[in-house]
Amino acid sequence: MRGDRLVIRDEHRKAARQIAELLLPEIAETPGRFAISVAGESGAGKSEIAAVLAEILTEEGFTSAILQQDDYFVHPPKTNAEMRAKNINHVGVSEVHLDVMDQNLKDFLEGKKAIEKPLVIFEQDRITKETLELEDTKVLIAEGTYTTLLENTQKYVFIDRNYLDTRKVRKLRAREAQDDLLEKILKIEHRIISSHKPKAHIIVTKNYEAVKAEEVQ
Repeated sequence: MRGDRLVIRDEHRKAARQIAELLLPEIAETPGRFAISVAGESGAGKSEIAAVLAEILTEEGFTSAILQQDDYFVHPPKTNAEMRAKNINHVGVSEVHLDVMDQNLKDFLEGKKAIEKPLVIFEQDRITKETLELEDTKVLIAEGTYTTLLENTQKYVFIDRNYLDTRKVRKLRAREAQDDLLEKILKIEHRIISSHKPKAHIIVTKNYEAVKAEEVQ
């Protein structure tokens, strides 16, 4: 999403490094391309961890790129916020073209040199398209709240921080008004997103430790 701001902190770098250490052997052994999802609730650090993970993988010799779920919303961000305010039942997976995101991942895994994807221009509240060149890309990282539901990824990463854990970060980010409506929205998203955790291969704990899912009690 054009216009988004990332605030990358030490804990994001730590988690990304640990994720990379867990995934690098499998990525190296995979003859073709590799796709990863990074999911979690609003403010959990998805975009930041994905950005650092892409940097680390590229430094290790596996050129990486990122798909942001924010680009795949049915409506641009300000319009979507207005629709939520009018009817809170609008909140949910149906707000996102996950099918389009999944198709982009499928095309990548099948070897396409480039994909056409949506692109959100935040300040202009509009959605356009862009071509993402992927000819030399080994790893594609799909990040977003609902990306654990995507089918065309080999590994799922889940950040186990809920909307209460992320309140301070969300205030610093200042993307949305921190009001009662937002709390209601986040509670709805929490009920949806928390149910996706069992599908994850790697869990990032509240302390930003990345561990294999089977090691989490």
